[in-house]
Amino acid sequence: MTLILAHRGYAAEYPENTLLAFKEAEKAGAEGLELDVQMTRDGELVVIHDEKVDRTTDGTGLVKDYSLKELKKLDARFKFEALPKKELIPTLDEVLEWLSGTKLVCNIELKNSIITYEGMEEKVINMVRAYDLSDRIIISSFNHYSIVHSYLLAPEIEIAPLLSEGLYMPWIYAQSIKAKGFHPHWRAAPDQIVRASLESGIEVRPYTVNKETELERLFKVDCSAIITDDPAKARRIREKINRPE
Repeated sequence: MTLILAHRGYAAEYPENTLLAFKEAEKAGAEGLELDVQMTRDGELVVIHDEKVDRTTDGTGLVKDYSLKELKKLDARFKFEALPKKELIPTLDEVLEWLSGTKLVCNIELKNSIITYEGMEEKVINMVRAYDLSDRIIISSFNHYSIVHSYLLAPEIEIAPLLSEGLYMPWIYAQSIKAKGFHPHWRAAPDQIVRASLESGIEVRPYTVNKETELERLFKVDCSAIITDDPAKARRIREKINRPE
């Protein structure tokens, strides 16, 4: 069965990368989450996609210039002002503590392609191990040096390279860096690439799959997982496709 991973949580209906969005994704029937990690000025791991806080909060400036205490004063509701209360930027620690009480898998994307956060890999791995979640975590990044470094530090935690463009025989590349899967943009995951990868024992988890036609296609080709903003919609489509005639 193709797993449904909620991209930044249930981002279609709730503020992305917040505990609210993650909890609602679980309620909507997602089997897992995808989230992003940046680092504060005082070296804390926080769950936010952009290097800047401007798009998703009422603050301005770079995450790396804020202390955790300063970041926690911001409101992460952004375009969901109708929500009754302020949403905070969560720490990775807070998310993993909640996650440990669920059965969800979690793809942690290291956001270190633009800003190189010193020691980020070690901090993430130590936290994953502290919560005994190594078998439910996938570490991904567009910075492939970083995920290879992560694998060398913790071979028991799965890694997956993110690919924004098509790659020739991506399953061979994944095998070469000891990844059990890769996460391509959905346009870089045509049926033949998905099939060849799966036949080679390499999992394919495309992002960010929101179009009904693409969801249907990837469910029909038995893709390992899809990463989507709308887990409820994805679940409806998966149930429709898997329903016996």
